[in-house]
Amino acid sequence: MPAERAGYTVTMFLIDVSPSMAATRTVELPPTPSGEERTTEMTNLEWALQFVKLKIQEMIFNGRKTDQCGVILFGSEETDNLVHEKNGGYNHVTEFIPIAQPNASTLAKLDALQPSETSGDPIDALIVGIETQNTYLEKKRTWTRKIVIITDGQSPMEIEDWEATVKKMNALNIALTVIGIDFDDDEFPFHEENKSSIKVENEAFYHKLTASLDNGLVGTCVFALQEIARPDIKQAKSALLGTVLRLGDVDVRPEEAIEIPVKASKCTALARPKSWKKFSQREKTDDQMEVDEEEDKVVFAQLKTRTEYYIDHSTQEGEEQDTGSDDEEDKDKNLEKVEKEQLIRGFKYGSTYAPCPDGQFPRLNTRKGIDICGFFPAKNFRRELAMGEVQYIWADPGSPQQQVALSSIVQAMYEKGVLAIARWVSKDGMDPKMGVLSPSIFTNIDCLLWVQMPFADDVRKYTFSSLENLVSKSGEKVTKHPYIPTEEQLEAMDKFVDAMDLSGLCGEDEQGEPISWYDTRLSYNPAIHRTKQALFHSAVVNDIASNPLPPPHPELLKYINPPRQVLKDSRDAVAECKAAFKVKEVPKKTVKVRKDNHVRARDEDEDMLLLDQKPAAPRKGKGKEPAASQVPVSPKLAHAAKKPADSDSETEEESDQEPLLLEKDKRPFNALPTPERSMSPAVDPGRAPGRIIGSTYPLRDFKTNLAQGDVVTKAVEDMGAVIKEVVLRPFASRRHKEMIDCMVAMRDTCLKEDEVDAWNAFLRDLKESCLEEAGNSEFWQEVQKLGRSISLISQPEAKKLGGHSEFSESASEAFIVQ
Repeated sequence: MPAERAGYTVTMFLIDVSPSMAATRTVELPPTPSGEERTTEMTNLEWALQFVKLKIQEMIFNGRKTDQCGVILFGSEETDNLVHEKNGGYNHVTEFIPIAQPNASTLAKLDALQPSETSGDPIDALIVGIETQNTYLEKKRTWTRKIVIITDGQSPMEIEDWEATVKKMNALNIALTVIGIDFDDDEFPFHEENKSSIKVENEAFYHKLTASLDNGLVGTCVFALQEIARPDIKQAKSALLGTVLRLGDVDVRPEEAIEIPVKASKCTALARPKSWKKFSQREKTDDQMEVDEEEDKVVFAQLKTRTEYYIDHSTQEGEEQDTGSDDEEDKDKNLEKVEKEQLIRGFKYGSTYAPCPDGQFPRLNTRKGIDICGFFPAKNFRRELAMGEVQYIWADPGSPQQQVALSSIVQAMYEKGVLAIARWVSKDGMDPKMGVLSPSIFTNIDCLLWVQMPFADDVRKYTFSSLENLVSKSGEKVTKHPYIPTEEQLEAMDKFVDAMDLSGLCGEDEQGEPISWYDTRLSYNPAIHRTKQALFHSAVVNDIASNPLPPPHPELLKYINPPRQVLKDSRDAVAECKAAFKVKEVPKKTVKVRKDNHVRARDEDEDMLLLDQKPAAPRKGKGKEPAASQVPVSPKLAHAAKKPADSDSETEEESDQEPLLLEKDKRPFNALPTPERSMSPAVDPGRAPGRIIGSTYPLRDFKTNLAQGDVVTKAVEDMGAVIKEVVLRPFASRRHKEMIDCMVAMRDTCLKEDEVDAWNAFLRDLKESCLEEAGNSEFWQEVQKLGRSISLISQPEAKKLGGHSEFSESASEAFIVQ
């Protein structure tokens, strides 16, 4: 995609407001948090205006004064356009919004649009748009011209002299885009049935019109709305900034030096998400309250930061800081406010500050330009040290002699395989930057690429002791140690690394080289694009609650998760690594409560972890443990608990797992804290050893484990075992519905996560077990009532999601009915 100049564009939106645009349609909304599907009703005009508003928001978001637009309506009740005023005959076409830089009021005006009761001619609107745009850009011939038509294709058209219109649009280099509501699109694909004859003819004409233009396009609205949410990186032309490239000392030895005038432009640019602004309700003054008594308006204003400077005398040298109860009051008394003008800028140097009254130290006497300091082999370049943006260094476009000179340097560096160390000064007297120049040879031009590198003092070098060669305190070499991997562990890790290889997943190119799965050009920053999508959506819809933010575009999530095929192929290697390294889940540690009544903030899942623990068993002693220590106690009540005076029993020493201490009696208290809202003991999850799915809440455990990470295979295996155990237990009829829900969730997961074989094996085993003499035939009869949807996964089903099954569709249907 060729780079175009940012801004300097006028886009005309021609919007159809004919009566046919009042037809309503059902639009799908994102599902609720519980997974429930939602829809809403809106007119075709409201639906299509979302595309226009998103396009205009892009202009507002960029904030360029040279990015402008105008809106023309056709099918309006009134007539107001410059062509009608001059020649007449262009009825029901209105210049709704004149060409200008869009703002918030532009979106507000579009929200107020309603379908009319009169039809309009799209060709009349197109001619009006061309003339309006041409009149505005009469003295701006280099600007880019775009026209977008939004229509449902139901309005009649006069197409007698359309060739003249095409000729003029090509002469003015106008790009035309037609966004049709429910237009046919073979590539999307979409085809509307029972289409009216008028729409069929109009749609065919739009395709003929755009095909005759040098730059024309027809698309369906649903595809346009989908594509406008796609992450997009726009390539814009960077301004050329003049500087000088020097090789050698032009002052001392000018006969041995070279000085070439060059131009610098950006090759890459750092993109950041838009900064957030804080707004607050503005308080009204007495005068405003008198004026606005009748109208109770709420006005919001942007909050701006304000910095105040204070000197804290309480922490000055020779004084002790008070820690008493009046600490806050004393602290306020010791603060002295100072003005910014009284302060002197200082720079930290070690543990002290070096004052700099002028705000900065004297600058070096530098001269503008890029000085080449030396060359080094390109193989020694450390990519991890490159910092900042990349710049192009071009020869002066207006000087062929300088182009040849720079090209000779580039060709020589390329043939020798070297890079140049360069010192760049942007302006006379500015701080220098050190970087490297790399030769870059294009088809018709040679240039250099510049990237900044850190100074030696900016690079931190951290050294670590060897992981392979360990030496004991006596100086002897240690060969066996938990930190030294064994041959088994090394082999297991090698297999795991090989199994996670991403090369070759996308086939091979023409030269037979594997195509990389990850492409940096197609990897987008979610922080930028998702924030932008949320910002745009909130401005387009009227009610964010009834029309919530849609999910991210699939392209944004393309590289978030690793390929399923690689995960599946690496499962055996992962299991081998876990066994070789003895990987176990580390339980979360509870922090010990301080003795000075300090209340520590509790984590979200801390209560659950505490409930899962068991009190320590008391040691044998003369007396018995007090009854109070046998039940959980609230943290607020723990400090008030006392040991009976007549008790001389002994208890275990205090441990990290028993965080509460008695305030007056310092002996440890074995009771564990529980939330105050619940004094009941924890519910047994019913998890058998080695399982991650319990029999108490199997469906909840299943969903929780799937959300946590790559444990699909284990979760499916354990879920199948739990379902079979529960179904074959006595009195299992009470949980039949619950087990069927578990089976539905398990089948859906197996289908999506390529665990087809696991589901089919489980279902066959379950059927055989249920139909045995001591089984549960009643449960299997309830499963049969669900029919084909719960049966074996067939090959056509699995193939849709990239899986494989050994069962045909007929075999799957026969299995559930037999």
